[in-house]
Amino acid sequence: MEFLTGLKYNNDYYQERMIVMIKVPLTNDILKRISDIDEKRVKLEGVHISIPTRNKLRKNSKKKSSYASNKIEGNPLSENEVSRVIDEDPHRHFLKPEQEVRNYYMALEFLEKKRKMKEPFSKELILEVQALVEKGASKEKIGLRGQMPPGILFAVYDSVTGNPDYIPPEYIDIPELLDELVAYVLTSDDHTLIKAAVVHYQLVTIHPFEDGNGRTARLMSGYVLDTGGYDFAGVGSLEEYFAYDQDEYYNSIQMGLPALYYSGRDNPPHPEIWIDYFLRMMELYASKVYELSIASADENIAGSLSYLNIKEKELLKYILKNSYKEFTPIDISKKIGVTNKTVINRLAKLAGNGFVEPIVVKERIRSYRVTAFSEKNKKSILKLI
Repeated sequence: MEFLTGLKYNNDYYQERMIVMIKVPLTNDILKRISDIDEKRVKLEGVHISIPTRNKLRKNSKKKSSYASNKIEGNPLSENEVSRVIDEDPHRHFLKPEQEVRNYYMALEFLEKKRKMKEPFSKELILEVQALVEKGASKEKIGLRGQMPPGILFAVYDSVTGNPDYIPPEYIDIPELLDELVAYVLTSDDHTLIKAAVVHYQLVTIHPFEDGNGRTARLMSGYVLDTGGYDFAGVGSLEEYFAYDQDEYYNSIQMGLPALYYSGRDNPPHPEIWIDYFLRMMELYASKVYELSIASADENIAGSLSYLNIKEKELLKYILKNSYKEFTPIDISKKIGVTNKTVINRLAKLAGNGFVEPIVVKERIRSYRVTAFSEKNKKSILKLI
């Protein structure tokens, strides 16, 4: 293991410091897995799915992630129950297992908004996410854990034997450890996939909260993937693969190390055990997303057209047959003999279903263009119309 030179992240500035962080050996297996994942990502960029279909897939993926991540923590709800609870009236009273899955779903939506705002990885963001994960819990469960009463050891205990499975670092070390993790994410030139794996391991291992550590770790690791270009269009659930074999998940992240953080968990001698497992799950996830996207793309042209009325289909047919690339509503209205307002309304419906997209200048729609989805599937669309 080595020390990595880096910078400590602060709200207003960076300060030079030495960062103790996992140094991952790039074995042939790890490099091959990264290459395979990147290959799937490139292929996926060529698959065009309509907006309604994509939105449906994204929502379903968030539900699956909410189910799987909470299942790892012992949540008893079935996948169907999770889906129902997420869709229910938010004002009704929810039992704790129900609130947990709703919280995870809300945290995913929260991070999606943060990503659009290009919010950087930060300690403040970690705290915000944990607060969402633990929404509705007692105050002491939200935020960084504090000092334990005299004679009481904070640890993760075996539910059967009552013995400590893991003894995390002292509460007083947590702020600095989180600062080091943030500095690593913001300054390291490690591959995004490696960073995401390190974030996952470090947040579980630092165990900065009384509760919600695993869920927060999976969410923040996902945020590193998403902001680093590995969001796979929000389709699919990486958490599902961690939940398939929970023993393998826990064994991989523990790496056979002693229970005490300061006896090796802080600086694992063979981090490639966890990294290889994480990348293997990413490979399975990327393959599933690609298969799902291909299947959806094949099915969704007719489905997307079904949302359009006759006049909207006629407008789409006119635009495609005349090979318009970029156009304004007034251009079209003059050619087909209807009002500008009518064309705007019809274009809004075409845009909502992924056939055209507005070109926005200074927060105003200046013109429209045909989407890559329509260009690629032009013959099929015209045939179906």
